[in-house]
Amino acid sequence: MEDQSSNPPIMSPKPPHPLHQIAETPTHKLLLKQWLKEEELILNRVSLKETQIDSVRNEITQLYIFFFLFHSLSLLLLFNASSRDDASSKYCRRSWIPSLSSLLCSLGIIWAVRYKTDVECHLEKMLEREKEDGKLLAKCVEELKRKGVEFDLLKEVDALRRAKSLRVETKKVKKWSGRDFVTLFFFSVSCLVLGLTRVILCN
Repeated sequence: MEDQSSNPPIMSPKPPHPLHQIAETPTHKLLLKQWLKEEELILNRVSLKETQIDSVRNEITQLYIFFFLFHSLSLLLLFNASSRDDASSKYCRRSWIPSLSSLLCSLGIIWAVRYKTDVECHLEKMLEREKEDGKLLAKCVEELKRKGVEFDLLKEVDALRRAKSLRVETKKVKKWSGRDFVTLFFFSVSCLVLGLTRVILCN
């Protein structure tokens, strides 16, 4: 009589899928739900930051347009006023009034542009940080889905927290930035407008 107990089993039981393991383990299931919810929140924050950056850039563009439009119209009006009257000395003596108005308006617009560019830079840094957090979280979610119950909760969660807390910016410090060149350009244009105002009114 043949000993059937020595025969190996035809098929070994297939291990459950990692997602089934997670569904049957309350702690892993809860962690996955929390991470998926946090992923959705991060995507919403990224979308909001991108919308805010677009809005700030539109405002900066409007300030550029207003700066050149204001000075172009003011110079045109001054030229027309000085060409209609022969009393050039009267306009020359009072040239400090439009010059001061032009200077104050220029400084106000330059300050507004500088402030808006600082806001844009701050929002870009926050957007970059949110995207980095999203990448770290997506990596952990993939690891959890792949490993199932073999996923070490304490070790992996602690690694995620350390990655967020120890994250440092590795960007090089620049002596000159684009904002500095924009400010210098607008200041140069303002000085040029002051000179043109004097020339138009006194010559």
